[in-house]
Amino acid sequence: MYKNYLIIASTLDKAGINITTELSQFGNFHFYLVDNLIDSEIIFTENLDLEKINEYDFVIFASKHKSEKNEKTLSIHAPGNWRDAKFGGQEKRVCKTSALFQKQLFEKLKTNAEKSYLKYDVTLECTHHGPLINKPCVFVEIGSTENEWKDKRAGFVVAKAISETIESFKENPYNEIAIGIGGPHYCPNFTKIQLKSNIAISHVIPQYVFPITEEMVREAIGGTEEDIDLILLDWKGLGNAEQRQQTLDVLNKFYIQKKKTSEISK
Repeated sequence: MYKNYLIIASTLDKAGINITTELSQFGNFHFYLVDNLIDSEIIFTENLDLEKINEYDFVIFASKHKSEKNEKTLSIHAPGNWRDAKFGGQEKRVCKTSALFQKQLFEKLKTNAEKSYLKYDVTLECTHHGPLINKPCVFVEIGSTENEWKDKRAGFVVAKAISETIESFKENPYNEIAIGIGGPHYCPNFTKIQLKSNIAISHVIPQYVFPITEEMVREAIGGTEEDIDLILLDWKGLGNAEQRQQTLDVLNKFYIQKKKTSEISK
């Protein structure tokens, strides 16, 4: 499906440099290290060489993650904005991503963290922030403080997962392809499903961007490389009864099967 992969990191991002440094031992990968004199944040589209990016089939952004709780995390998410674009990209636009690649990368990230006895939480995040590019992509991040960003063991685990996924990635006709709706920024219910079920998840629309709109759902569907089989609902994470009904009213306009996360065996 994909032949040419590009790994992008910022020279100012300690986690990104950690990951790419560790990745160099696994093979001859293509790297794009963004180095602007003032600001090399890779979440801003204007900082990227889009012509260079367009030479590749799939892009992996290696990056740091920040959180208020300063928890140790390895996380994966698709880039994009459901509403404003304060952190790069464009308003109400999301990037293409592959549910299958995300699932396989996430599984290897979890497995390698456990094999390395790395005591980090391995989690999905909802779709958020930029950049906006025309190639399918995913962010893989180390969080959440400088200590973790520079942790070579964490960098090794992420790099090994990236390398193994690129080497072994294949389309799986037995996976059901889904988008996720509801719940918090970190996605505990979708994380369990991504790891322990036959379902592969691409974009996640969290509760904090509600009320949901038809445009959001179309972006999530159109931003998935594979055909969507299923819309997953974090039912308790849809809000009150009125908010749940509003969400269902929107989703009923799409002829796609809906299931609650609680209905999935995991």
